[in-house]
Amino acid sequence: MMSAREQLHLFFSNPVFLSCIFSWLCAQLIKTLIKLFSGKVHSVSELFELMLWRTGSMPSSHSALVSTLCTNIGYRSGVDSDVFILSLGFFLVTIRDAVGVRRANGIQARVLNGLGKALAARGLIEFKPIKEVQGHTPAEVAIGCLLGFFIGLAFCVLK
Repeated sequence: MMSAREQLHLFFSNPVFLSCIFSWLCAQLIKTLIKLFSGKVHSVSELFELMLWRTGSMPSSHSALVSTLCTNIGYRSGVDSDVFILSLGFFLVTIRDAVGVRRANGIQARVLNGLGKALAARGLIEFKPIKEVQGHTPAEVAIGCLLGFFIGLAFCVLK
């Protein structure tokens, strides 16, 4: 029986896991560089937040990660395997959420914040803005998917 340490080592050296982490980090790095070079980063803390946490913008790191996962599983287990079908379902739900639900929620929150601020400016209500969750445009999701596909393919082919 393997020790917990050996199991952790196998987990953290798993090429599927590593490719998913790599694709997510690459997408976040690209997103950060785009914001940095377009002058939209105003502090070092904002730079680190963009690199590690912030959602939205080009490319979608969620899309890159699930695309890499799906590509790896399809390559290693076959597209007719149950685990590939599971990963494809996970991919489709994630993509639908990124481009549909989260984007719609962000737009709705922005409108509500605008209305609340206007009413508060007139002294009609006290208003505390709600969080505007950023979704993705279809292009941001498509670029994230392509990035993830190619990173996943590279990890599979280059082993």
